[in-house]
Order: sequence, then structure tokens, then C-alpha cells
Amino acid sequence: MDKLNVKHMEKIVELMANIIIKNEVYFCELDSVAGDGDFGMSVAKGFKQLKADWEEVSKEDIGAFLNDSGMIITEYCGGASGPIWGSAFRGAGRYAKGKQELNLSEFAELMESAVEAVQKRGKAKLGDKTLLDAVIPATMSLKGSAEAGEEMLEAMKKSAAAAVEGAEKTKEMVASKGRATYVGERSIDYPDAGAMAVGIIFTGIVEKIN
Repeated sequence: MDKLNVKHMEKIVELMANIIIKNEVYFCELDSVAGDGDFGMSVAKGFKQLKADWEEVSKEDIGAFLNDSGMIITEYCGGASGPIWGSAFRGAGRYAKGKQELNLSEFAELMESAVEAVQKRGKAKLGDKTLLDAVIPATMSLKGSAEAGEEMLEAMKKSAAAAVEGAEKTKEMVASKGRATYVGERSIDYPDAGAMAVGIIFTGIVEKIN
């Protein structure tokens, strides 16, 4: 697999939805230490709705698919998750507007667009103990793989590993964004739920995509 087409992207998002729904309770448990404990439920709600509305989501091109998915996620994910996760999807969708397929370099740029959209929405940066501490290393890994001329699936595997490593590093951070800021230094030794979720999601996707 040297390129991702619309069908591949559908599969990736379907796998993402299934992983989130399967881990709904676990993601809530991760969030209970420094957050409201409803993160898993909030995100799963949006992705359950996405699956329910699957036939109504445009499959015309990658951009339209991601944008339509993002609109549903924005509306139905609870709490702060809707705007953040929805922004990621819609940012990626804007980049991929009209595209039927993406090579590895373009996929890395799509992920960069998703990161930029999240940062614009939530004002977070690397090291703030958010999901970006997993997504940014994953994106940088994809860029490096593209520059090295690596194959798509191998690059995605390395990207997922980078996401997991980034999520683990959040244990050492004091939260400076989101509800976790209320517990301050007590958030040390506990990973960010969103970053951990990203690591689990990306790992689950690369195990099943081909």
C-alpha cells in the first residue's frame, strides 16, 4: 500500500470508531484521575452517532468524507471533546478537499492540518499534557518516514509507536490545559487520557489496516 484512497480512509475511521466504543469505559477510567471521568463516554457518543449516520456521510472524496464525519463528531461528542476532535477531522478534511488518494507525504500534511486545527481551537501546544502530546509525535514520525521514502504501512506503524511513546511521556507533565489543570501537580505520574486514547487508537488501526 503506497497510497491511501477513500476506501482506506473509510476503513481507518471505522476502525477508530470501533476502538473508541470498545474502550469507552477504560477511557473514562483514565480520565477519572484528573478530569471529569466522562472522556470515554463523551467521545464514544460522537462516534456511535457517526456509525449510525454512516450512509449519509459523503464518500465523494477524502476531504468530503472527513469533513462530514467531523461535523457529526463536533455535534454529538460531549463536553470539550466535540470541538477538539471535530476540529481535527474538519482540519484534515479541508486539506484533503477534492482528493481521491494521498501519498505518505500528503498524509503527513493532512495530519499537520489536523494538529493546526486542534491548536487553533484549544490553544494547546506540545508539553501541555493533552492529546497533542501523542498526535504531534505521530505526525512528526510520518513526516520523517515520508522524507526517508518509507512505505505507507511501515510509516503508519512507526507513527503509532511514536503516539504511544508521546502518551507515556505525559505522565511526567503537569497539565496546563483543560480540566486537569485543577489538580495541578497531582496530575504527575498519571497520563493524559486523550493522549493515551490516541496511542491506543493508532495502534489498533495499524494492526488491522492493509
